[in-house]
Amino acid sequence: MFNSLVSQEHIEISPAVRGGKPRIVGTRIAVEDVAVMHLKMAYSLMEIAGKYNLALSSVYAAMAYYFDHREEIDRRMEEDDELVAALKRNHPSRLQQKLRLLRSE
Repeated sequence: MFNSLVSQEHIEISPAVRGGKPRIVGTRIAVEDVAVMHLKMAYSLMEIAGKYNLALSSVYAAMAYYFDHREEIDRRMEEDDELVAALKRNHPSRLQQKLRLLRSE
């Protein structure tokens, strides 16, 4: 599961942390978090490193790991999004329930 091409000093996988998602060593910042911030939110890698007090090399290693495992990580993010949507549908918040009641009155 771990790609030896990415330095183990930067990326680790621990089943007990973040559900076993690959993450930057010594943090709870997952590779997918870095990828989303960079690719979808348009943060530069330097901005991400500065915002979370990370070594720039760790942020680059996270992106390298993402691109090496892109299909797997994207699939897992989609599954997580589907789970969240299902939970929201099946267990609406009290606020959502109150708003629906107010709208129907």
